[in-house]
Amino acid sequence: MSMRSHSIVFRGALCIALPCFVFSGCKDKQPDSAPIATASVAPVTRGDLASTLTVAGEFQPYQEVELHAKVSGYIRRINVDIGDRVKNGQVIATLEVPELSAQVAGSQAEVRHSQSKIARAQSGVSLAEANYTAVHAAYIRLFAASKQRPGLVAEQELDDARARDLDAQAKISVAKSTLEATKEQLGVSQADNQRIQSLKDYSVVTAPFAGVITMRYADVGSLIQAGTTSNTQSMPVVKLAQSDLLRLRMPVPEEDVPFIKIGGDVSIKLQATGKTFAGKIIRFTRELSTSTRTMLAEVDVPNPDLALSTGMTAQTTIVLQAQKNVLTVPAGAVVKGDGQSSVLAVDADSKVQKVLVTLGIQSPGRIEVMQGLSEHQSVIVSGQTNYQPGQIVHPQLSTISMSKQGDNQ
Repeated sequence: MSMRSHSIVFRGALCIALPCFVFSGCKDKQPDSAPIATASVAPVTRGDLASTLTVAGEFQPYQEVELHAKVSGYIRRINVDIGDRVKNGQVIATLEVPELSAQVAGSQAEVRHSQSKIARAQSGVSLAEANYTAVHAAYIRLFAASKQRPGLVAEQELDDARARDLDAQAKISVAKSTLEATKEQLGVSQADNQRIQSLKDYSVVTAPFAGVITMRYADVGSLIQAGTTSNTQSMPVVKLAQSDLLRLRMPVPEEDVPFIKIGGDVSIKLQATGKTFAGKIIRFTRELSTSTRTMLAEVDVPNPDLALSTGMTAQTTIVLQAQKNVLTVPAGAVVKGDGQSSVLAVDADSKVQKVLVTLGIQSPGRIEVMQGLSEHQSVIVSGQTNYQPGQIVHPQLSTISMSKQGDNQ
């Protein structure tokens, strides 16, 4: 083979081998040019934070009572029906009790009889006093004459005058005692008359407070038993509820009970209309239910136009704790495990660092960081399992976390 042929073969082999070397070199350098992972981050910021509890509440009347009659009788007239608004003291129903009217008349007659006896007793006192005045004057004259002229008046006559004087004086005391006894009898008669008159007054059933009739149990002609003892199965006349002011009752779980206080803020959202308004805790039972392990708390809700009905429900959000100007991070930035809480922070060199943190109160979107972070640091808010400490990432600001931050500040 000629020299030229060898040259051609060598050149061909070189052309075939050269691209292989070039491609081999490119393959070795590819890992160095792999793309950097993007991490969604949010800054650590300061702001106001509140932890809340959301539970379902139910509206109840501020007061509710079943009205009973205190005397037995037939209903002669009933003036209300369900849904009627009544005022305090308004007549609800009137009972017919004929025997009670007779008892009132008898007690009034007894009072008048006692009053007439008092008049006679007073006259007796006056007569006794007048008789004593005359008898005492006669005795004084006889006594004076016997002193001036001894022996003029017989001793027997003087003794008789003295006896009549003492008897007349004693009759005054008797007459006064009779008068006092008659007055006491008048007091007894008046008390009995007042008792019977009060029973007659109870034949008229009136409203003890302003409210709404929520149930009517009796009609005209119904026999109503006296509701004076607990063992009497008496039928009520109506049920009355005070609905211009309602109690919103909310069950608070046991773990949140320590944070409930009088005056605590509550946001109320009506389930029926979606309307939202604010209220404050007025009272709570200070006792847990053994069956539900919850405590009842109440908010008073004015309802002058009766737009709210008892039994309606509402979604209530109770503010348990509130802090001002504290460090916070989005809730999604915190990783909890092994009894510790941590976040993945991104430093100025875009390197991921695992930081242990101490947490405070938590709102629906953000958590207070008490130790471990400083303001303006960046933390990864999602997909933390995709990153390792020391890894370089491309941080990208999370718009979702920023919107949540604005909502909670």
